[in-house]
Amino acid sequence: MILILAGLRTRWVTLIGSFVALALGVALLATMGLALASTVDAPPQHPERLAGAPVVVRGPDELRVGEKTQPLANYRGVPAEVAARLAAAAPTVADRSFEARDGFTGHPWSVAGYGGYRLTAGRAPVRPGEVVVGGPPALVGTIVQGREVVGTVPPTGYERAMFLTDAEAARLSPRIDNLVVDAAAAEVRAVVGAAVGIQVLTGDGRRRADPDPDRDAEALMAANALLGTAGGVTTFVSVFVVASTFAFAVAQRRRELGLLRTAGATPGQVRRMVLAEAAVVGVLASAAGCALGSRAAPPLARMLVDERLAPAWFVIGGHRWPYHVAFWTGLLVALAGAATAAVRAGRVGPLEALREAAVDSRAMPIGRRIAGALVLATGLGLLVWRLIVEPGEALHRKTYTTQPMLLITAIALLTPAVVGPLVRALRLPGVTGPLVLANAAAGLRRTAAIAAPVLITVALTGSLLGATATISTAKATELRARTAADLIIERPDAATVARARAVPGATVLTSAQTAVYVLEEGTALIRSPALAVDAAALASVRRLPVIAGSLADLDDTSIVVNDEWAEHTVGAEIDVWLGDGTPRTLRIAAVLATGTGDNGAYVTPANAPGAAPDLLEMIVAGRAPAAGLAGVGLTREQWLAGQAPRTGRETRVGFLVVLGIALLYTAIALANTLVMATTDRVPEFTALRRAGATRGQVLRLVAAEALAVVAIGALLGVAVTLLNLAGIWAALGALSVWSPPVVPWRPLATTALACAVIAVTAALATASRRTR
Repeated sequence: MILILAGLRTRWVTLIGSFVALALGVALLATMGLALASTVDAPPQHPERLAGAPVVVRGPDELRVGEKTQPLANYRGVPAEVAARLAAAAPTVADRSFEARDGFTGHPWSVAGYGGYRLTAGRAPVRPGEVVVGGPPALVGTIVQGREVVGTVPPTGYERAMFLTDAEAARLSPRIDNLVVDAAAAEVRAVVGAAVGIQVLTGDGRRRADPDPDRDAEALMAANALLGTAGGVTTFVSVFVVASTFAFAVAQRRRELGLLRTAGATPGQVRRMVLAEAAVVGVLASAAGCALGSRAAPPLARMLVDERLAPAWFVIGGHRWPYHVAFWTGLLVALAGAATAAVRAGRVGPLEALREAAVDSRAMPIGRRIAGALVLATGLGLLVWRLIVEPGEALHRKTYTTQPMLLITAIALLTPAVVGPLVRALRLPGVTGPLVLANAAAGLRRTAAIAAPVLITVALTGSLLGATATISTAKATELRARTAADLIIERPDAATVARARAVPGATVLTSAQTAVYVLEEGTALIRSPALAVDAAALASVRRLPVIAGSLADLDDTSIVVNDEWAEHTVGAEIDVWLGDGTPRTLRIAAVLATGTGDNGAYVTPANAPGAAPDLLEMIVAGRAPAAGLAGVGLTREQWLAGQAPRTGRETRVGFLVVLGIALLYTAIALANTLVMATTDRVPEFTALRRAGATRGQVLRLVAAEALAVVAIGALLGVAVTLLNLAGIWAALGALSVWSPPVVPWRPLATTALACAVIAVTAALATASRRTR
């Protein structure tokens, strides 16, 4: 133990990088563990819009088949007969909700009080054309959507409310969404009786009547995904950095270990010494990381709330188990990272103490070659398997964020074997160029240890950003190919649809979002997004990728599906449930290529009860502008520009976190490795100075070597990026979407430049001190 502690005191410079990397990794794991634990035991959420209602009656809003359930796409509301029975038994207030333009949600004024709405200015609406809106009192007297604002209420965070008279709300939205009943819950249940699916809500259950009642749960799931991905990358990169640091440190200490063997130390004692050093570093770094994680968790929670990736109430709870997980994981990472180095240290023979040459061109250990080859084969095998069996999986975020890890790990393991041929193949100009390459070839371990973290960061940057850009471009290409309309109107009302159909020579297609449900193999109730369209106009207005059957055969007894469905044979009959839960047997009229996932099912409006048209597409003969509609809709190019796929906030923030972690670890690994390597080359620098080289020439040589090795790592990272993007491009081709891969050259160049700045700064800072 005395020898171990003495060694730590004298070699603290070589271990500081491992300590910092491990402490940072444990801090991140503790931070994310605390956040994850806080999402698991989230407090119960209380009702908002109808929080003051005694009892709320709601119609069926989910489809139940046996023990399996799915939310209904087209809510049917409270049945009229149930509403009538309840109105005869107790005072009731009908609640109606409908979407208006500019993000407003309309309601009858009589339900405003149940949500805590109180007038801040003006009065309640009493005549058609009068509204009360959420906002500042200055809105009173203005015109909103053709209606006069006669009053205002405080705005809320869950909706932009607009209140109308009860009569006008009933005219615009005849369906009763919720029914407030002023009676005891037991009495209400007795009146409802055995009506199928009718819900009687009290207490926190009234939250089911809120707009998007599952939004908090969905936000927490998004936070879970983000934190899980970041935690996985943290573990992956920290293991690699710690392992490479210990491996390089052992390689630098071969003469010292040889002296220990000469003095009588056994291979087991040498291995235990290396592992003990790792254990000491692991304990200290894990303790420091846990302390840092406790400080970092609250700001992380605030960031998630500010980015709307978590509900506004989200805070970090007082959990202890994340600290235990982070601490013991950090210690395990330190020991696992040092295990290979310890085995190698035990193999150092006594004669290593007599070595004077600094050339390190030994072949890579056979175990590392086998491990690298197995991981590479696994990564390529999964890539090919997905292309053959399930190409759509390659477009899922979980796949394109984890697939690169296998290939990066494989190339990182094989880096010492790849670097040698790559260095020998390079040609650098000038007198210094050959010397730079000769030094890189003479120190393969050093070159590989510096290039590997650059490889990881560049490959992660290119693979993640390139994947999202490639998929977004493919979706945009698919949408452009599918859209043939000259004029497109979003959320058209009945009058607009009538005007469009009255235009001479016009072909009009209206579509409404709905869903169909299929019980596959009797085990899974699958919800498939669908559109309810005008069958006669579908083939003319939309250019769909039909691979079997004909769109002309779509009618009230049939359905158009894609080839992802378990049953997709033209003419086959399938049992489905419609968007409102109605069971129906439909015949398959045509089959579409799945594409990027947006080619869903198509049905007629008769098979989508309750679904109102939300899009109108119109082709005008001769492409002439439609009189009276030009100011209402958008041209094809305008609409496509607005529909261009964009990276979601969750994905964007997640990638920033992941790439930030990778770059930070790269900085630690590069700085630590270059400090160790440059310190060990002092005799070489002294020999150069004695041979006549100036201090400036030595420093320029050091900077050139650092740049060359970073360039090698960047080239390997670009190669991994291209391989990953080629897999996604091939998957898109298998899905009948031919779109070129998008290589993010600017982020790649920026990442490589950042790595170069870090490497040159660390190398020059150390060399400058050692050459004085």
